[in-house]
Amino acid sequence: MLTDTRVALPSPRRLAALADHRVFAALLLLAAVLRVVTMLGYRPVTLYWYDSFTYLDTAVHPAPSATFHPIGYPLLLRALLPFHSVELVAAVQHAIGLGTGMLLYAVLRRRATPGWAAASATVPLLFDASFLRLEHAVLSDTQFIFLIVAGLAVLMWSPRLSVRAAAGAGLLFAAAALTRTIALPLLLLVVLVLAVRRVGRRPLAALVLAGALPLAGYAAWYAQHHGRFAISGADGVALWARTMTFADCARIQPPPDLARLCPNGTKVDAASEYVWAPGASLNLLPGDRFTHNDLARSFAIAAILAQPLDYLGGVARDTAIAFSWTPIPHPDRTTPAFGFKSGHWELPGQPLIAKVKREYDPDIRGLSSVSPYADFLIAYQYAAYLRGPLLGLILLLGGAAAIRRPRVALLPWAVAMGLLIGPVAVLDFDHRYVLPVIPIACLAAALAFRPSSGI
Repeated sequence: MLTDTRVALPSPRRLAALADHRVFAALLLLAAVLRVVTMLGYRPVTLYWYDSFTYLDTAVHPAPSATFHPIGYPLLLRALLPFHSVELVAAVQHAIGLGTGMLLYAVLRRRATPGWAAASATVPLLFDASFLRLEHAVLSDTQFIFLIVAGLAVLMWSPRLSVRAAAGAGLLFAAAALTRTIALPLLLLVVLVLAVRRVGRRPLAALVLAGALPLAGYAAWYAQHHGRFAISGADGVALWARTMTFADCARIQPPPDLARLCPNGTKVDAASEYVWAPGASLNLLPGDRFTHNDLARSFAIAAILAQPLDYLGGVARDTAIAFSWTPIPHPDRTTPAFGFKSGHWELPGQPLIAKVKREYDPDIRGLSSVSPYADFLIAYQYAAYLRGPLLGLILLLGGAAAIRRPRVALLPWAVAMGLLIGPVAVLDFDHRYVLPVIPIACLAAALAFRPSSGI
């Protein structure tokens, strides 16, 4: 019996659709190659004392942290624990970075953005050397960026927000808040923007409920360990450090219990450094600094209420650092950009590091650069860096899109601004904290372009 083995050729419409994505496909392939070069150029991965090792230790011994590290990122590390490889962690994070770029592109095309504009919006995330370095480090930021982009993608996928989509977004933003607590006020901002857009009571209720339940569950778990219903035990300490740059107790007139936290003459070069400065007033109190979190919060609120203009001025000055052409170290001990270097960096001799090596990955060691891959990245990073004024232009374009198309562009632009200002308002500016702003700002900016118009 003869069988017809003819294969149907793709329709012209399907071929045209595939061709429409060829620019982004080429960008994605090049970005994947860059990530392979990064893994070959720096072995095994970048590990920071003490953040990376705290995350890895919490992955082995899950418990709510009373400091700056909630459970979200350690859960990802725990999922990878059976492989006992920090290099696998970096590989997964590089894949997450590529996946985030795909999400950005997909939601923009879904909302009728021209292919060239949608592909362009992914370029900073896929090619900026700062993102390559971030994905190659055991830090929570790559997961955080993905969760925020995913939450926005779910909310923006359809013109009409369904209850199911709202609930899914609520879960994603809750996961982001359990990865980095700055997403807590971000969730409130999202709810406010959607309420202004009048998406309906049921989707709003679903978003709030789905976001609140995981956070409440974590807060209850936190209460079992630390005796109070909370997500973090460091919010007050962070806000207190923010006020140390301007607090004047002659104007605040705090009661005696709070007066112990007044500035005592210790000077550092950034607000966040007061958290760790041995001579700072908080660190002279008996016990660990985080045991005084509630007291620190009370002082900070009193300082902000007494000196609101000084507080806003400090936040504005530090936020402005993001828009400088030449990256400004803040604090001075940090490397704000161009961090790919040649050499070998030993790990400090800390008991926690030895413990993590025993329990998570016996092959953990100091970072080493490997030629010629590292040599390429060292040269590449100077060209592949989004300068501050360009970020400012992207935010301005996103703001224009939010005015012209508020139903679609207002949400990502508001989230980008929240991510830019929020960390500075509650603690300090950090170049690392600016990186999550970039893909969200690009998302909003790309929405300024429509297929039927030249702009």
